[in-house]
Amino acid sequence: MQPATAARVDQFWDDGYLVLDGFFSPEECDVMKERMALIVEEMDVPPHCRTEFSTEQEEQLKAQGSADYFMTSGDKIRFFFEKGVFDKNGDFLVPKERSLNKVGHALHALDAVFKNVTHSPHVQELVRKLGLMEPVVVQSMYIFKQPGIGGEVTPHQDATFLHTEPMGKVMGLWIALEDATLDNGCLWFIPGSHKRGVTRRMVRTPEGSMPRTEFIGEERQFDEEEFKPAAVRKGGLVLIHGEVVHRSAKNTSDSSRHAYAFHIMESRNGKWGKENWLQPTAELPFPPLYI
Repeated sequence: MQPATAARVDQFWDDGYLVLDGFFSPEECDVMKERMALIVEEMDVPPHCRTEFSTEQEEQLKAQGSADYFMTSGDKIRFFFEKGVFDKNGDFLVPKERSLNKVGHALHALDAVFKNVTHSPHVQELVRKLGLMEPVVVQSMYIFKQPGIGGEVTPHQDATFLHTEPMGKVMGLWIALEDATLDNGCLWFIPGSHKRGVTRRMVRTPEGSMPRTEFIGEERQFDEEEFKPAAVRKGGLVLIHGEVVHRSAKNTSDSSRHAYAFHIMESRNGKWGKENWLQPTAELPFPPLYI
């Protein structure tokens, strides 16, 4: 495992992201992949819940924000699909295991394998080195980045969707379960962009409104030359500041790019945004990371 030395921790706070190679073993990655294969094999999703996932703003509002299936997924394990994988009747055009964009958003709490990974001792040790005192887990997801059809994730900041008061309390931990390369859609970052603030937020609209969410503010325009790739081998972990700008390209290769990711919030002197799409529930309050 590549150690998170004091110098590397400083690098994270300076750049807004950090790649740690070999954080998990190949065998640990295979356990997560095998568990997700079973979850997908057993999934039975009604056609009206077969929501295609998108990061384009207008499509987000229509396909995600307006869907109860998405809005109530924070304490459940639910399935979100790539574009063009269903026919007009809602039947699969591809094998169902090749149809998914992601599975989320409570794997960390409802599945034993992903719960153990999320709360693993080396994750806790890393987060302690970052100085977090009372981190809680707010959401988790398994990302497939399917070969040939794995969709582009446009430039964004996680804090647009996971807002805290004050800002700077959210970070993501992204685990490569397969090699993430330039060809299959690895992450790209703008180093230092977390220091520029957040100009756009996705917020809930009043109860009964359609769509269920709206965007406030406008995303900045970013220079393509500012982005730096973060290719990482299987088992590597990418630490992501909630305000750093990042993206990934469409996967046009013949190799998938599976990843398990979860977000944490420092709850000491920090509050979760009441207008966020994702809200803790009585059934699942945000669990503490240190257990």
